[in-house]
Amino acid sequence: MTTFDDRERGFEKKFALDQEQEFKAAARRNRALGRWAAGLMGLEGKHIDDYAQAVVKSDLELPGDDDVLRKVFEDLKGSGVAVTEGDVRMKMAELMAQAREEAKAGK
Repeated sequence: MTTFDDRERGFEKKFALDQEQEFKAAARRNRALGRWAAGLMGLEGKHIDDYAQAVVKSDLELPGDDDVLRKVFEDLKGSGVAVTEGDVRMKMAELMAQAREEAKAGK
């Protein structure tokens, strides 16, 4: 084994770990976004968690965040909540930063 091979394996492991942390952070962000949106829509009790789970699942439809944005924005709009797509994007960015910090802290 050469030093180059060791470095390559190290980079591959770091990349895999980074991808796993990003996936977990996105799921955490989506759950928090779902709870936020559920509150705006007036959902209560078990319906909050059910909606948050539906938001998490919506992220598995397409690569990227557009599927989550579309779901939450359309659901809010359909519930009569006065919110813009920009508002939802800003909340997503805020919650993603928070989720990344929590993932780094091991929470």
